Amino acid sequence: MAFNQSFTQYLGSLDYAINNKDGRKLGQLLSIKDSHIQNPSLKQREDVLQHYICQRFAPPYIDLIADHIKVVAAIHHYDPRHTFDAQLGLLQSFSRVLQSHKDENWAISTMYLLISELTALAFKVYHYTKGKSTDVLEKSAEALMSCFRICAGDSRSSLETSKKWGMLGIVNNLFKIYFKLNKLHLCKPLTRAINSATIKDEFLKSHIVTYRYYVGRKAMFDSQFKEADENLSFAFNHCHTASRKNKRLILMYLLPVKMMIGYIPSNRLLSKYRLTQFLEIASAVKIGNLLKFKEAVEKHEKFLIRCGVYLMLERLKILIYRNLFKKVFLLMRVHQLPISAFVVALRSMQEEDIDADEVECILANLIYTGYVRGYISHQHQKLVVSKQNPFPVPSQVSLR
Repeated sequence: MAFNQSFTQYLGSLDYAINNKDGRKLGQLLSIKDSHIQNPSLKQREDVLQHYICQRFAPPYIDLIADHIKVVAAIHHYDPRHTFDAQLGLLQSFSRVLQSHKDENWAISTMYLLISELTALAFKVYHYTKGKSTDVLEKSAEALMSCFRICAGDSRSSLETSKKWGMLGIVNNLFKIYFKLNKLHLCKPLTRAINSATIKDEFLKSHIVTYRYYVGRKAMFDSQFKEADENLSFAFNHCHTASRKNKRLILMYLLPVKMMIGYIPSNRLLSKYRLTQFLEIASAVKIGNLLKFKEAVEKHEKFLIRCGVYLMLERLKILIYRNLFKKVFLLMRVHQLPISAFVVALRSMQEEDIDADEVECILANLIYTGYVRGYISHQHQKLVVSKQNPFPVPSQVSLR
């Protein structure tokens, strides 16, 4: 849009977009990223602009356009919180517009843009205040839920004109907020709503990829590793090849999950996506070297915490124990293994304070999870392993 476009021309463009039911164009005209934000005619007194708006439009569009003018004014005052509050008001006005549309869904593309910009502004304020202003994320979630209810509740329209097509785009933004607020329990009803939708496989591919990414992350935190692998692998394989940044982000969570079920990433893959921080970790897991694993995790601690996988990697210790203890079994070539042999193995990894009782606890956990088939004879201080496949391949283990 030209920098010097008059206010009446801007209103004309809005009127044209609304009358022609052009959701993309309307979104552009309400976007804080569009060049019309710098239009000097939008900086006039609010009451003057309101007069022109009321002359040309009817409710609920009057409030929609007036609220966007407030957003523009807030941007020029360089106040992130004021801008967020104004954008929040804009989305609330838009939800009334969306609800007024009967048997039509042309404004969904407008909605996508407004909710993504509100979410971005909320995170900007959140980071600007160093995580103190969590209320901006909560208020954003409430506004997004209003739009979600409108879309999810549109059951009378035909599939072609249904607002249900807008559900997944909203859910993805809600997931982003809930993950930041650490309110993952709020994801469950949203997941249930999407999975029960008849169009769940027909949403925009990009939205499906994002959705599966978040569902995979949620499953990872719930220790549902097979489900996490399925969803994160889908997201990685279907993410656009040009989106290297997004594929790398998915891999940050997929790598620990893959290792947890026994798949070790190649050096080539880690180098390709600049995730060489996992090289030493993957190597240590593969050979069952607890000392090298601890050193690698400590070395890259800040990166792993920032990625949100530090605690997840701690879960890999059980797989390292499995691989280390399998080496003991292969060296001794007997099915009744003395607990003392495992104590020696762990002390060689500088676990100097380890004793037989602690080793029994580790072995009991390995047996419970299915990584080892056998039982502990406490009386004889031995691990008695099965003569058939005593150390199952991790990918075949049903993790509990």
